[in-house]
Amino acid sequence: MAKRLSVVDPDRCVGCQECMFACARRLGQGGLEGSCIGVHSNGGFERGFVVIVCRACAEPPCATVCPTDALVPRPGGGVKLDADLCIGCGNCARACPFGAVYWDEAQNKPQICVYCGYCARYCPYDVLALEEIQEVPDAAQ
Repeated sequence: MAKRLSVVDPDRCVGCQECMFACARRLGQGGLEGSCIGVHSNGGFERGFVVIVCRACAEPPCATVCPTDALVPRPGGGVKLDADLCIGCGNCARACPFGAVYWDEAQNKPQICVYCGYCARYCPYDVLALEEIQEVPDAAQ
């Protein structure tokens, strides 16, 4: 079954960014560079925080605008990145309506969530969850 990362309860987020650190560590990086998830202040503790994750769109706009087919829609929604095909045009980042395509400046390529759920395991307030979703059969099959 396909999986997607879900923001279960955004009101519980305290902006600690543990999810972001965990995502970056998954790739062996320290700090926040390399994270495929974002936490932003919506006005701090008084107004809360916004957690930005890939929504695993059924028809992902980021893949639609990719001129080299480097972003391939995956069963169940979302995309997989073929970094060898990516030319670094940035169309995908501009096309994401949620701002969930982050950019690796050093490689000039998008950072795409792989729906591993590593970040959710490190959220101390259970804001995130990795959920199984129904795969949509490809019409071409």
